[in-house]
Amino acid sequence: MLHETTKRLLEGFHHNAHPMGMFISTVAALSTIYPDARNVRDPEVRKLQIHRLIGKVPTIAAYTYRNSLGYRYVYPDNDLSYTENFMNMLWRMVEPKYRANPVLARALDILFILHVDHEQNCSANVMRAVGSSEADPFVWTAAAAAALSGPLHGGANEEVLKMLDAIGSQDNVRAYVDRIKAGHGKLMGFGHRIYKDYDPRARIIEWAANQVFVATGRNPKLDIALELEKIALEDEYFIKRKLYPNVDFYSGIIYQALGFSPEMFTVLFAIPRTVGSRTVGGNAPRSATEDRTPAPDLHRA
Repeated sequence: MLHETTKRLLEGFHHNAHPMGMFISTVAALSTIYPDARNVRDPEVRKLQIHRLIGKVPTIAAYTYRNSLGYRYVYPDNDLSYTENFMNMLWRMVEPKYRANPVLARALDILFILHVDHEQNCSANVMRAVGSSEADPFVWTAAAAAALSGPLHGGANEEVLKMLDAIGSQDNVRAYVDRIKAGHGKLMGFGHRIYKDYDPRARIIEWAANQVFVATGRNPKLDIALELEKIALEDEYFIKRKLYPNVDFYSGIIYQALGFSPEMFTVLFAIPRTVGSRTVGGNAPRSATEDRTPAPDLHRA
């Protein structure tokens, strides 16, 4: 649940405000609702803020979506799983009880689990930097989400959809690949700073995409993506440069099939990254004089 004053803050945004701007601002505003969060040296207080953040970011994300459509906000339902409850807050209309499609709920579970993986990327480093000043966890998370919002980070899956739209059909894939090899444009959704072979998450997401399209109908973009992947994986140019599909390559197609507009993609990315970043920025801030007692493994917890 969100404090009602927080809900009124969301209602104050313009109807066409970007969902990620609303998300960042509202997460930061939680700092004013929970002033105890400033006591970052108390492990129990830190743990409470972690629980609050993980619990509230789906609510905030769903409310940004509903705001863009002009729909009333839907309160959380504790009878549902994490992703089913998120879907309830997104899509429930007049039915007394929301029943999520289990295939789509499982696909969203998979996407969230895979997006938890963060490594030392832009947003994770921003969270560490802001947390090192002993600011509270809500502003750490808002700062990290701001870093995530850029097209070279969390917005990469939206860029993949734009690329697939530009290609247009399977027949145009070979010509597009030749243009990339000639130095004209970028191949979005390929390559990774950490995974120098095929991103293992991409295989799982490709499988999830096929499950989703059984339930929603096949998106023609999937056929373009499969053809692009096939050509790239057989081409020495891409093999030599270790350019293999990454987690962004298929995730945007799935999110679009679930009914999300590209403007929501970075917000969807921020939900699981909030969980994943807890072990990066969520432990006690490190200062030169602080006790170096190891923090608990919050992933394991």
